[in-house]
Amino acid sequence: MTIQPVRLFGDPILRARAAEVTDFDRELRQLVEDLTDTMYDDGGVGMAAPQIGVGLRVFVYDTGDAQGHVVNPVYTVDGEEEQVGPEGCLSIPGLRYDVRRALRVRVSGVDMHGKPVAFDATELLSRCVQHENDHLDGVLFIDRLDPADRKEAMRGIRESDWFTAGITVRASRGSSDTGKPNPFGRGR
Repeated sequence: MTIQPVRLFGDPILRARAAEVTDFDRELRQLVEDLTDTMYDDGGVGMAAPQIGVGLRVFVYDTGDAQGHVVNPVYTVDGEEEQVGPEGCLSIPGLRYDVRRALRVRVSGVDMHGKPVAFDATELLSRCVQHENDHLDGVLFIDRLDPADRKEAMRGIRESDWFTAGITVRASRGSSDTGKPNPFGRGR
């Protein structure tokens, strides 16, 4: 098990577009393992490579119903239905807001061995895919909030102990109190 420190809001890697993966080697397999171990240790349901300081297009997920990883993911919205539900982020601890996302998406990419991966996602898995893919494009869930909620979220960030201390990398926190994954990080 290799648990990595998590990058926090303010770290520039969280705002940069991640690079396409071109080498499907031992280092990529280790990255997927590190992402998975860190996600589970922090009680999340998804984690993208930039969140542990790696600027590559890779994310892992485990929603309870589905688990895996996608390298160089692409998704398309399937239909016009939307969902509004709570999101938080392991890179922005302590905040949780309702975010509007597509209800269904179709995902494609490859696995850590370069073999094609494709699946349809709905509800929580769809939300997770969109949230983690946003990380790969340098977008955070707070960027998806309406102006009033975004202003409140930014105030919460500015008032947080970790932000006021200038901390942009956090060591692992361990599992959540319930022992179950907490969607997209701990709530407000």
